[in-house]
Amino acid sequence: MPKLRAHNLTVSLDGFAAGTDQRLDAPFGDGIDGLHAWMFAAMRDRADGRTGIDVDRVERSEENIGATIMGRHMFGPQRGPWQDESWKGWWGANPPYHHDVFVHTHHLRPSLTMEGGTTFHFTDEPVEKVLERAFEAAGGRDVRIGGGPATVQQYLRAGLVDELHLAVVPLLVGRGERLLDNVADGIQGYRVTELVSSPAATHAVLTRR
Repeated sequence: MPKLRAHNLTVSLDGFAAGTDQRLDAPFGDGIDGLHAWMFAAMRDRADGRTGIDVDRVERSEENIGATIMGRHMFGPQRGPWQDESWKGWWGANPPYHHDVFVHTHHLRPSLTMEGGTTFHFTDEPVEKVLERAFEAAGGRDVRIGGGPATVQQYLRAGLVDELHLAVVPLLVGRGERLLDNVADGIQGYRVTELVSSPAATHAVLTRR
């Protein structure tokens, strides 16, 4: 049965997944320098043909994925109504998804088809409906949920996330957005099915019972 999976959700030791004042020149916000260094290093290692714990986690995030869900803050830095439709994401003309991507936003715009098979769909529907559409688009494969923290929290509160991969890095941030705030009982019912560490991050996989 297809699953909803979250991968490479990176948090500091004090639980922060995003900094303050996310904007064009600081996509992850202020105060979190180095938070995602493990992942960028793993992507470089993978491109160079090297292996390792971190590389393995990056590779797993792409296995059997047929659609992606994300929040507007992951798609771009803008807030409020779209001033125009010139912003097409952080990833250039050929985003790395190559499938349908559903973007949660209160401000709708037409679907955006990019090179390489990626189509961004902008939706204000309930999470259950968006997940239903994503599973249909995935055609029997799994669906991946990305950031930001508020989007992941919505799906956790609704009890919809089947597998949650956290990468905990040895940093203290102190302010910003915590990943596991505001989830109430949504985090109950998970068990840790994997816990391994590299020099850069500790990887915990939580699986819904």
